[in-house]
Amino acid sequence: MENKINWDELGFSYIKTPWRFLAKWSDGHWQPGVLTEENQLTISEASTALHYGQQCFEGLKAYRRKDGGVNLFRPDQNSQRLNRSAQRLYMPEVPEDLFIEAVTAVVKANEAFVPPYGTGGTLYIRPLLIGVGDMIGVQPAPEFIFTVFCMPVGPYFKGGLTPTNFIVSDYDRAAPNGTGAIKVGGNYAASLLPGKEAHAKNFSDCIYLDPQTHTKIEEVGSANFFGITADNEFVTPISPSILPSITKYSLLYLAEHHLGLTAIEGDVFIDQLDRFTEAGACGTAAVISPIGGIQNKEDFHVFFSETEVGPVTKKLYDELTGIQFGDVKAPEGWILSVL
Repeated sequence: MENKINWDELGFSYIKTPWRFLAKWSDGHWQPGVLTEENQLTISEASTALHYGQQCFEGLKAYRRKDGGVNLFRPDQNSQRLNRSAQRLYMPEVPEDLFIEAVTAVVKANEAFVPPYGTGGTLYIRPLLIGVGDMIGVQPAPEFIFTVFCMPVGPYFKGGLTPTNFIVSDYDRAAPNGTGAIKVGGNYAASLLPGKEAHAKNFSDCIYLDPQTHTKIEEVGSANFFGITADNEFVTPISPSILPSITKYSLLYLAEHHLGLTAIEGDVFIDQLDRFTEAGACGTAAVISPIGGIQNKEDFHVFFSETEVGPVTKKLYDELTGIQFGDVKAPEGWILSVL
């Protein structure tokens, strides 16, 4: 199938690609999965995914290398995180070999939609696990669907690697001992209104504070926060209600082992932003989005610059994306070559 995509104008939006993977779970086991051209799911009106939120998902990317091949970045970590989500929601785990098989098959089948090297675009991959079947009571679903689809994407935040501003929200992203640490749709549904209100005030998104004390930064929209101190520390928040970002943990490793920074997971108090010379948001979709400033009630705190990327943030971005696109040697086990 030919495509007429302008790679340089890709946004972060849905594009139907030819093939997706579909597998069903029933009677206690997964049935063999298949590639299908059908992008519509037909499910019971009583599916638990629709009524009780028994669903979770993942996000990862495929990267075109300079030699024309295609890389996946740490897909085993996405598999493990999906299964942690499945455990929390009382869903069957997707075996890692099935997860990797599905993702790899989808990338290979849609290889023409992996953006060319040098465009900055990637193939975004969305694994999805949902509870289906006839179950109107608040109980686990009798059947489950695991599907994986993909689409070419550009930068998540407009402008790419340019600083943007965020505002502290009065809303909580997740409960202290709830589902904040798993990738479940309800967490994102709860962010839609705060996000819209932030956009209306010309901010890129919200800063969410910890739900217990409202004194510590937890997440930046749907991404993780990091800050760089004058003492060469790379600091990210720690909390049981933060989604464990694969990008964040990769940056923690690279900050320490490749850039010589001190990597710290710890409390990031909203009234102590002066300790940071640079700050950013990180995640699979956002990669790294430099934070120019944070609005907290009447106070607007600017980090390195509202218009320029800080030097350490730029080095981290170049190191991470260099690994993903195959230009920088990766730590062992981080890259799976698909093509």
